[in-house]
Amino acid sequence: WAQLHADLVRRIGDDEFAGSEFPGEHALTTSYGVSRHTTREALRHLRNEGILIAERGRPSRLAGPPVIEQPLGALYSLFAAVEATGVAQHSVVRALELRTDPAVAVTLQVGPKAPLLYLERIRMAGAMPLALDYAWLPGDLARDLLDADFTHTALYIELEQRCGIRLTGGREDVTAVVPDREDAAALELDSKTAALSIRRLGCMNSRPVELRHTVVRGDRFTVSATFSPSEGYRFVPATPLHAL
Repeated sequence: WAQLHADLVRRIGDDEFAGSEFPGEHALTTSYGVSRHTTREALRHLRNEGILIAERGRPSRLAGPPVIEQPLGALYSLFAAVEATGVAQHSVVRALELRTDPAVAVTLQVGPKAPLLYLERIRMAGAMPLALDYAWLPGDLARDLLDADFTHTALYIELEQRCGIRLTGGREDVTAVVPDREDAAALELDSKTAALSIRRLGCMNSRPVELRHTVVRGDRFTVSATFSPSEGYRFVPATPLHAL
């Protein structure tokens, strides 16, 4: 069963069953020339690993990747959101350094030559890239983050523990985008998969302390909202954050 299981995992990883039904127990037993017990054991392990979904009265099917859902109007951590789905996540850190950027400095309300901490990551959910994340913070507040290992931690956790800073609010703009070629390649997007651009200005009290741009796979991320008869939805005119 272990050999059958390994071969099925390989075939699934190669998208051999994409667009078609996953073969049933009888078909696998016949095509591999093994016993029904062997087939059942291999399928049982695939179900236990969350690769297959079995429903009463229906053939087994491949499990799709979980969709990360975020509520409107809530300050959230993508790290915590992915962890909550049960999917293993980590980040590939592409840059963590001090830089200067006059346009970003204006938004963060610091001098044009003030040092800014810059953090750039590819956010992974399982083996698949989920998002590209670019964050800027004032260097005088966030310099201690240079010693943090961001491969498996959240910016907000490190910001609070190392710098004593907790965001209290801010603004976020979510826009549908066609990613450029470099971003699409980093996210392993094909021509049919959309992306969302999320631009956030996070504040501690009234001071801007984080300017972030995240490009996230549209097939893995949902923005949700609730409404009530008394409050409804709140819409505001689009005035994008231009610094990123």
